[in-house]
Amino acid sequence: MAGFAAATALGLTLGALGPFGSYLNGALPVRLAYWVACLWGGWLVFGVSLPILGRWASGRGIAPWLWAPPAVAALSLLTATGSRMLAVRLWPVVGQVGWLEWYGQNLVIGALATLGMLWATGSRRAGPAGPDTASADPRERLPPRLGRTILCLQMEDHYVRVHTPLGSALVLMSLSQAMAGLKDVEGVQTHRSWWVARAAIAGVVEDGRRLRLRLTGGLEAPVSRARVGALREDGWLAAAPTA
Repeated sequence: MAGFAAATALGLTLGALGPFGSYLNGALPVRLAYWVACLWGGWLVFGVSLPILGRWASGRGIAPWLWAPPAVAALSLLTATGSRMLAVRLWPVVGQVGWLEWYGQNLVIGALATLGMLWATGSRRAGPAGPDTASADPRERLPPRLGRTILCLQMEDHYVRVHTPLGSALVLMSLSQAMAGLKDVEGVQTHRSWWVARAAIAGVVEDGRRLRLRLTGGLEAPVSRARVGALREDGWLAAAPTA
């Protein structure tokens, strides 16, 4: 709908301005109807065909400067034929304009429209990528400003808070899902609601019978009593200085 709205607005503008000598042809309402009809036809031809051609070419690694010129030349034949037939029916005197001149005018309009569409598509693709909320990897769900280095995971209700050196963010997934998504990162579950990356461990804090892991950046992750023995046996606590 946005394409037709833009085509309508441009058609009304061209109808009022009367480019290519069309200001000499009849009353304003007729010119408006003619240009709106031509722009609608152009949108149907270019607005439908170019995205399909673009996806096909992109899948085969063909650059736009290779496929766009012949596509515009071919599609402009359709718009030139349709607009000329309509113009001659409304204003027979228009038939005096040569076919090549008519086609050239359509070619200019088609080329400008194609450049605009390619620029708009390129701008959207070049924009900053947002979080992928469907990814199984919690790093893909983080805002780009937080980076991809994970210190630890902290379960909060149905969410997991992902801590990085640049801050933290909540992602909608279970702790087990988040740990599975970080299988390429060496880490361990220290508590039923905590997972810690080995590279983030800076020390061990003992407070009576309670034990916590001190992480880079000042975070502290609790270690459940049931996991202390296994962590010591596997060497997770031996290398960390005790406070």
